[in-house]
Amino acid sequence: MTETENIFLFVPNLIGFARVILALISFYFMPTNYVVASWCYVISSGLDAIDGHAARYYDQSTKFGAILDQLTDRVGTMCLTVTLCLFYPAYTFWFQLSMAIDIACHWIYLHTTLLQGKTSHKFIDMSENPIMRLYYTNRTVLFLMCAGNEAFYACLYFLHFTEGPILAGIGLFRLVMYLSAPIAFVKTGISLLHGYVSCINLSIIDVKERQERRSVKAN
Repeated sequence: MTETENIFLFVPNLIGFARVILALISFYFMPTNYVVASWCYVISSGLDAIDGHAARYYDQSTKFGAILDQLTDRVGTMCLTVTLCLFYPAYTFWFQLSMAIDIACHWIYLHTTLLQGKTSHKFIDMSENPIMRLYYTNRTVLFLMCAGNEAFYACLYFLHFTEGPILAGIGLFRLVMYLSAPIAFVKTGISLLHGYVSCINLSIIDVKERQERRSVKAN
C-alpha cells in the first residue's frame, strides 16, 4: 500500500500559504501604514515567482497550488482596488468596473477551460490570435503586462501618502503611474477578450450538449 501524499505540505504550497498571510497583513495596514502594507504586498507578489520555480524543482506542481496562486493574485489586486475606492471616492465606479472585469473574466475563462477540455475543433483558441500568442508565449511580455498593471494601481496607492522621490520636477510614483497607465488599460482589454472568447466557447458547449440530448431522446 502506497503512502498518500499530503499536497498541502508541498514546498510550493507552503510558499502559497505564506503569500496569503502576507497579503492579509498588507490588507490590514493598507488604509493607515503604506510602508508595512507595501512591503508585505511586494513580498507576497514576489513569492509568486519563487513558488513556481519550487514546483518545477521539486516536481510538486498541483492544481491546488495553481488555483491558490490565481486566487491570491486576484484577491490581492481586488483588495488594493477597494482601498483606492476609499482614497479616491470620486473614481469609485471606475475602480469597481476594473474589479468586475478582472474577477469575472478570469473566472469565466478558467471555468470554461475546465469545461471544454479541448474536445472540439470549434473552440476558439486564444493562441490563434497573434497578440494573445505573444502574451502567452513570451515570458517577458507577460511579466511586463502584469507588472505594469500592478504598478499603476500601486502608484495610485502611494500617491495618497507621498509623491516619492522628485525626478525632473515630478514625483517618481506619479511618473510611474503615467507610464504604466496605458499598460493597465491594455491589460483590461486583454481580460475583456478572455471573457468574450470564453462566452463563445461556452455557447459551443451548450449547443453540443443540447444536440447530444436531442440525439438521445430520438433514439
